[in-house]
Amino acid sequence: MSTNFAIIGGDLRIIKLAKMLAKDGNTIYTYGLEKAEELKGTENVIFCDKLSKAVKETEVVIGPIPFSSNGKEINAPFAEKEISVREFMHSINAKILIAGSITPEVYDLANDEYIEIIDIMKREELAVLNTISTAEGTIEIAIANTNKIIHGSRILILGFGRIGKVLARKLSGLSAKVTCAARKDEDLAWIKAYGHMETNINNLRKKFIRI
Repeated sequence: MSTNFAIIGGDLRIIKLAKMLAKDGNTIYTYGLEKAEELKGTENVIFCDKLSKAVKETEVVIGPIPFSSNGKEINAPFAEKEISVREFMHSINAKILIAGSITPEVYDLANDEYIEIIDIMKREELAVLNTISTAEGTIEIAIANTNKIIHGSRILILGFGRIGKVLARKLSGLSAKVTCAARKDEDLAWIKAYGHMETNINNLRKKFIRI
């Protein structure tokens, strides 16, 4: 059974999702993906020139992950122009929004517009797997923006949450000298247990660490 979906904004992951849904016979209305050359000419994918047109024929709207980086515009790197969070939420009145890393402020707007939100990053299995791509992307950026090799480099990681844990392990696997900074005694203990150097994040201003 085919379904109509609206996909608004998003990065390359969303583009791949749009292609998969279209391949399964669903009709995909897009806005904020004007620069996505990969989608152009794809069967069942319809490019809309207005946000209102993209959501008109659908009950389910798929948004970016993360939803917004600055709280003002949704993440839409393939869009020709910015899409404000308020405009977006007002346009999808009384529909279902599937997106990721949605802030409390957006939930407040959703209540005003009778929007049902499904934040997929609150699903533990997806959040954990997402840390892997985030950690690998971080390493890629580090390699591209430094003249040093990772091997033997002194690297400081701020925080020891999901991403910090995975990133520290991968950097250690590349023979980097990893120091992790955290606030909680529990986290500092786990940093030691993982075999990394640790420091209290509250002391960074007092204690200069050369990296």
